[in-house]
Amino acid sequence: MKNQVIRKSLFLFILTALLLSTPGFLVAQAPLRIGYNIRLDKIHPENMQASKDAGIDCIEVSFAAFIDNDTRTFKYSDAEIRQKITAAKRAADQAGIRIWSVHMPFGQTIDLSLTDPKQRKAVVKLHKQVLEYCRIFDPAVILFHPSWYLGLNEREARKESFIKSANELNKTVKSIGAIMVIENMLGPKLLVRQGKNERPLCRTVEETVEIMNRLPDDIYSAVDMNHIKNPEQLIRALGERVKHVHIADGDGEAERHYFPCSGKGENDWNAILAALEDANYQGVFLYESKPEDLSGYKRCYEALFENYQKSKSHTSDR
Repeated sequence: MKNQVIRKSLFLFILTALLLSTPGFLVAQAPLRIGYNIRLDKIHPENMQASKDAGIDCIEVSFAAFIDNDTRTFKYSDAEIRQKITAAKRAADQAGIRIWSVHMPFGQTIDLSLTDPKQRKAVVKLHKQVLEYCRIFDPAVILFHPSWYLGLNEREARKESFIKSANELNKTVKSIGAIMVIENMLGPKLLVRQGKNERPLCRTVEETVEIMNRLPDDIYSAVDMNHIKNPEQLIRALGERVKHVHIADGDGEAERHYFPCSGKGENDWNAILAALEDANYQGVFLYESKPEDLSGYKRCYEALFENYQKSKSHTSDR
């Protein structure tokens, strides 16, 4: 009896191995969880429950409404901020929605790549204060921009400053039990604002890969599908280091944030989903674009996913 069980197990193992090595054999990809971004001050029980009813699993929150960028201070007292965060967390929890990620504040005066040591330290201090508030949310992912727009011919110095800031902040991020992800920024043109500024860091595939290679392995990437033409190329270049996405359509030329199923934009969603599958992406399909109503988030993803699965079937049949 024991030998029969062993022979049966061995047969199943060999059969599985042969099938997986057979060209065209398809392993079903599980659909991703669905989420969208929302300002912290916009979260309340009603829209969280409506989101859950519409098939939303997760949200990404931001502290933008709570911070005065010019003075690098908070607009509310510590007690008020904690009360607002706790209320938002309660509303999401009661609806069964996970606060999956936090989008950290960004702007010209709170740029993590500032080269003046005193200014950079002040920016890092502000971010650490925000991270302490993030503990209440218990997020899985905390997203950072690598920079704001740069001055001319300071790109290398800005990279060095950002890398210092990221290394410092990663210690706090890990203490929360989250991972740090760095978002690619709009490119690829270098000069903007009548040639007076350069685009932010991580504006191309090559530059993003270069910067990520200079960071520790436990700092990961977020790919914004609206910031780059052919985002699948960036996903493939980064591979399993991609742990977060922002879903929107665009053309790589400007901040479009088209909804993927709106008929606007130039993204090849079959190519994007294929790249995410090959990168073993298991995060959230998190929209940074708006449908006409909440039900549009799930409906759009299901359409994209179904179309991709069909495209794989057609490819395997050739």
